Amino acid sequence: MLIERPRILVINPNSNEAVTEGMAQELRVFNFPDGPEIVCVSLTQGPSGIESQADVESVTLPLRNMVSERQDMDAFVIACYSDPGLQVCREATAKPVFGIQECGVLAAMAQGDRFGVIALQERSIRRHLRYLRQM
Repeated sequence: MLIERPRILVINPNSNEAVTEGMAQELRVFNFPDGPEIVCVSLTQGPSGIESQADVESVTLPLRNMVSERQDMDAFVIACYSDPGLQVCREATAKPVFGIQECGVLAAMAQGDRFGVIALQERSIRRHLRYLRQM
């Protein structure tokens, strides 16, 4: 009996294909013969980078649409530290949807009371702090 491998869709919510290819290359180390198939895609409607709250908001519904259309997948990962569209994507499917910020912060909090976050741009700090306070 042939058992299908589970499939995980890793979504880069920006349109930068170089970033998506870099993620795919790094995730290849998790491509075990009996493990899940990891598929990385870009959100073609997204900006070249998620650098502001406006960028976060602009990709929310396109992400939701992608998740609802890709029911051939067994789980989804929003591969952007801002976790854009995480909650609306969870509404779009009964399958697991993970945000890398939420997962990283929860894992850090399980290890201790203090952790750090490195922002790529100074203007991102307030947005990241706002999200952390909501957790």
